[in-house]
Amino acid sequence: MNIPELSKEFQQRLNSIQTTADLEELRNQYLGRKRGIITSLLKDLPGLPAEQRGSAGKEINEFKRVVEEAIDKRTAELASPSADNKIDWSLPGKEYWVGATHPLTQVRRMIEEIFREMGYAIAEGPEIETDFNNFAALNFPPDHPARDMQDTLFVESTSEPLMLRTHTSPVQIRTMLSSKPPVRILCPGRVYRKDEIDATHSPIFHQMEGLAVDDHITFADLKGSLHHFAKRLFGSEVKVQFRPSFFPFTEPSAEMDCSCVNCKGNGCNVCKQTGWLEILGSGMVHPNVLEAVGYDSEKYSGFAFGMGIERIAILFYDIPDIRLFYNNDLRFLSQFRVIA
Repeated sequence: MNIPELSKEFQQRLNSIQTTADLEELRNQYLGRKRGIITSLLKDLPGLPAEQRGSAGKEINEFKRVVEEAIDKRTAELASPSADNKIDWSLPGKEYWVGATHPLTQVRRMIEEIFREMGYAIAEGPEIETDFNNFAALNFPPDHPARDMQDTLFVESTSEPLMLRTHTSPVQIRTMLSSKPPVRILCPGRVYRKDEIDATHSPIFHQMEGLAVDDHITFADLKGSLHHFAKRLFGSEVKVQFRPSFFPFTEPSAEMDCSCVNCKGNGCNVCKQTGWLEILGSGMVHPNVLEAVGYDSEKYSGFAFGMGIERIAILFYDIPDIRLFYNNDLRFLSQFRVIA
């Protein structure tokens, strides 16, 4: 037992310690309860001659005290700011970006929450669809322009024709095929069309479509639901108007406009001096669509509507270019952190 030699070796090891992990390893080596060097020395005391035990025990305990105090001191040094830690505490701290939901996701969630309050459930479906779900069941004639290769992105298939869905209406078809009325769903998701990329168009964008089917549903139910939606989204002062339109899957069909959120209906460049902004398309579900999914069109009726989430976000946040949503520019995205 050479305590002076052990003490010298310990001090050399201690002086080279730079991390708390290494210090903990040194502590276990000398003070460990099972295999520590000092623990082993104490266990060997009974084997010494009786006249040596007292002085040896005193020397070991003194060595133990020195080791404990030295390790505690070094622990405090490593935990405190000092030059030994090689940290310049005068330097400015690093900036950590706080994540936030994308503005399109924020708008989608706002719309979903409004319709959830009216009893709608969220429904989703695949982005690769069949001709039946994407066109035929929605009353698109075989020669409809939307079936043209210029609008639809087809997927190679060895069986039936497949395509990237051009709207989220196929989710409505899938839901009606798998469930009986009453149906009240909201269908958000990505859609694909052969559009040239510019400030207002993108080949990939997002839609939010809704469907309500039950007995005794009328156009008044449609107008009331969408009127409530517009006021909840844009404020109680917003005005709403419906214009006749045409969609293969609804009859009658209507476009819904809201008073311009920028000029409050007085006329500006955003609304092209009309005071109105087109928000969405809507209408009563065509009887042919109901029959295609096995619903009795004499018993059931319903309404459907659809809007572009990018379109709503552009109006809601006054954004000039749709491409800003997809460029991953932190200068743009960081503006929405406060609404995460």
